[in-house]
Amino acid sequence: MINRRFMLIIVTGLLLTGCVEKEIIDDVNIEMGVGYDTKENGEIEGTIMVPIFNPDKKIGNFTFSASATSNRDLVEEIQRKSAQPVVAGSLEIVIFNKEIAKKGIGDFIDAFERDPSIGARVYFAVADDKAKEILSGTYGTRGNAIHLSQLIKHNTETRNLPTTNMHSYLFDLYQEGKDPFLPILKKTEPEVIDITGIALFKNEKMVSELPSDKMFFFKLLTDKFSEGSFKLVVDGEDVTIKDLHSRNKFKVGKREPYIVDVEIKIKGLIHEYTGEIVTPEVIKKIAKELEDQINKEATKMIQDFQEEGIDPVGFGQFIKTKTRGFDFKRWEDEYKNLTVNVKTDVIITEVGIVE
Repeated sequence: MINRRFMLIIVTGLLLTGCVEKEIIDDVNIEMGVGYDTKENGEIEGTIMVPIFNPDKKIGNFTFSASATSNRDLVEEIQRKSAQPVVAGSLEIVIFNKEIAKKGIGDFIDAFERDPSIGARVYFAVADDKAKEILSGTYGTRGNAIHLSQLIKHNTETRNLPTTNMHSYLFDLYQEGKDPFLPILKKTEPEVIDITGIALFKNEKMVSELPSDKMFFFKLLTDKFSEGSFKLVVDGEDVTIKDLHSRNKFKVGKREPYIVDVEIKIKGLIHEYTGEIVTPEVIKKIAKELEDQINKEATKMIQDFQEEGIDPVGFGQFIKTKTRGFDFKRWEDEYKNLTVNVKTDVIITEVGIVE
C-alpha cells in the first residue's frame, strides 16, 4: 500500500514537471526593472535592467537600452541586443519619465497587465528626470530593482507614501469616482534615490503632482498610518511625534449639494520636544496645533483637487456606495460643488525625549 502511494506521488510529480516550461537561470536574462524615456526625435527609449550574480554573492546590474516608436518594437530591439532571452517573471519596478507620464502610460501598462508572468505587486513609478538614469545607478548589494522596490515598500509601511503598486493603480484607473497616483523618484546623489512627491493622474495621464511635504496629509486622506512620524513647531519649540497610527472615516452629511464629513483619528507619542518640560497644557497645545494643521492642509488639498478636476481621494466612489441611483454623468459638476469638512482628533499617548 505504501509503495503504491509512493509511486503515485512520483508519477504525479513527473507529470506536473512536464507541464512547466523550464528556464535555467544562466541561460536567460531576468528582467527586474524597466524604464521608459522620451527622445528628441519623438521616439521612446526603453531600458531593461537585469541582475548580475557575482561570486562574492553581491548582485550587480546591467542595462540594455533601445529606441523605437512603440513598446512592442522596443522589446524586439532589446531582445536583438541580448545574448540570452529576456524574461519578465521577476519584474520588480517599472519607471516612466514625466514626459511620457503626461502624454499617457496606457499603452505601456496594457502590455504588463496582459502578461501572466508579471505579478500585480510590481511597482510603478514616475521619474523626476530620466528613468534610465535611475536604473543605471548602483544602490546596495542586492541589486537596483530590489533596492528600489524596498524603497517604495519601506516608505509605504513606515513613512508618508500611500499604498501603491500595479494592482492599486489599475484598480483606481478602472473604477469610476477615483483617480490613480504614483510615487515620483529622483536621483539626489550618485547612489541615493529619493521619493520627492506623488504624481496625480486623470485616467492614464499625469496632470499634477504633490510635493513631498504634502504627502503626510495626502496619506491621512487616502490610507492609514501604522507607523509614522511628523514634525511641527508649537510656540517656537520643535516637536517630533512618532509611532503614529491613523485611520479615517467618511460620512455623507447632505445631498444636493453633497457634503462629506471626513473624520481623522491619530494616536502618537511625543518623541522629541525642545522645550523644558512637557506639561499637560503643552500636550494639549501640541495636539491642537497638529489637528488644526491637518484640517487646514487637507481641506486646501481637496479644494485644489476639485479645481484640477481630479479625485485621488475617491469621493465619487464613496458617495456612489452610499447613494441609490447615483449618476456619474452628473458627478463632474457635483464634484466641483462638493463641500468636505475635515475634522481631526489627535491623542498623545506618551512623552519621550525632552531636550
